Amino acid sequence: MSELIPPRLRDDCFAMPQGVEWVPVDEALARLRDALAPVTQTERVASAAASGRVLAADAVARRSNPPRPNSAVDGYGFAHEATGAGVQRLPLAAGRAAAGQPYDGAVPAGHAIRILTGAILPEGVDTVVLEEDCATDGRIVAFDGPVKPRANTRKAGEDVAEGALALPKGHRLRAPDLALLAALGIAEVEVVRRLRVGVLSTGDEIVGEPAEPALPHQIYDANRPMLLALAAAWGVVPVDLGHVRDDPALIEAALVRGAAEADVILTSGGASAGDEDHVSALLRAKGTLSSWRIAMKPGRPLALALWSGVPVFGLPGNPVAAFVCAAVFTRPALSLMAGAGWAEPLAVTLPAGFTKSKKAGRREYLRARIGADGRVEVFASEGSGRISGLAWATGLVELPDEAMNVAPGDPVRFLPYSGLGL
Repeated sequence: MSELIPPRLRDDCFAMPQGVEWVPVDEALARLRDALAPVTQTERVASAAASGRVLAADAVARRSNPPRPNSAVDGYGFAHEATGAGVQRLPLAAGRAAAGQPYDGAVPAGHAIRILTGAILPEGVDTVVLEEDCATDGRIVAFDGPVKPRANTRKAGEDVAEGALALPKGHRLRAPDLALLAALGIAEVEVVRRLRVGVLSTGDEIVGEPAEPALPHQIYDANRPMLLALAAAWGVVPVDLGHVRDDPALIEAALVRGAAEADVILTSGGASAGDEDHVSALLRAKGTLSSWRIAMKPGRPLALALWSGVPVFGLPGNPVAAFVCAAVFTRPALSLMAGAGWAEPLAVTLPAGFTKSKKAGRREYLRARIGADGRVEVFASEGSGRISGLAWATGLVELPDEAMNVAPGDPVRFLPYSGLGL
């Protein structure tokens, strides 16, 4: 296995211009996109085991698909020039052509041969008539003409020709892609080394595992399992850095381990400016920290830092805000770093099934799902502490930066979870 080398970024890559207080979402996304770079290490893997991997080089067809002209139906094949208008009667050549059982020899001029779907066209055959359109007594086949030349046949390479581009560099491989690679004789592909993403949670109020007892002033760690699952869904390798208390030494040790084991680190909580926000204090003292105040709701605080050259995303401690920030910012960033390019969310315009009056200044994301009437309904509460709304929803409604009033039936922008890679 090649040595794990995180991407190296300049120390000031996340710095915002002086005087910038609130950063619009689109500007923040553009700055993040410009600051990051993909990992460069690659490896060769078997195509059959490459689902979810990102191509590091173009995949080129080693053979054509189909490799030879063949029949698209079960029927009877012949040379088109031997036929004309009206009822056609052709003597049958002995034998047949079937998939995997090519006909040995040439079909005599003026004759037809029994042929099955997928069979290579024998010499002397360029046209096929569907079995249901024929009558035969075993010696002669009859059908109505005229028949179009090359009817019911497939050309060699009509899908993909040998030497042609099958899939481009940067493409994330899916099950249909593996079928294509196999059909084109591509046994191995060059892929980008899988991005490793560490997830760390902090806080004295956090209990790391739900099986452990929790006192009334404590809460269970909801962010870490959520972020680890998001990382896995996005095709990267999740690295569980665990939960640590609000102790600078413990946090520093976790960051050191994360920088050694991962290409990116996601933290949640402790990244703003409070007295117990040891993550931000540590990143500021021993790393390079830039706190972005994003003009969005929920999730406006977003800390971006470098720790030993490894990017650190300091997500909000609130699970709803952490989820929204991860979906909006972390997902496209990880996609870019993984070699698959910047991932734009899939958005559809649907009629609203709710009423909302929104002020100008911040982009808002509402937990939402599509109702039985095809309208988008939103969760009953906008409270960012209501984690149940994330589970209830199947996507997010994105409301623009400007002021707007939404009435039932008005078009709104809906981001389905599936379009966010979930």
